Amino acid sequence: MKLITILMVLLLLLLQYRLWTGNGSLVEVSLLKDEIEKIKSENQRLKERNLSLTAEVFNLKQGNEAIEEIARSEMGMIKDGETFYQIIESADQESNPN
Repeated sequence: MKLITILMVLLLLLLQYRLWTGNGSLVEVSLLKDEIEKIKSENQRLKERNLSLTAEVFNLKQGNEAIEEIARSEMGMIKDGETFYQIIESADQESNPN
C-alpha cells in the first residue's frame, strides 16, 4: 500500500510539472492568448486602414474633387485663373513664434 501511495504522489508531481512547464502549459497558453489579442488589434487597425483606402480609391474613380484635392495639396497645382500667393516669414519670425 505504501508503494502505491508513493507512485501516486510521484505521478501527481509529474502531472503538475507538465501542467506548469511542459508543452501546452498554463504559462504558454497565457502567452499565446496575449499574442492573439495583439494580432487581433493589429488586424482591426489594418481593416480600418483598408476601408479608408478603399473609400479613397472609390472617390478617385468616381469624382474629380478627390483628384483635385490631391493635386492641390500634394503637388501644389492651381486652377486656371487663380493666383498663387506664397507667404515667406522673415528669419526673426521663424525663431520667435510669438
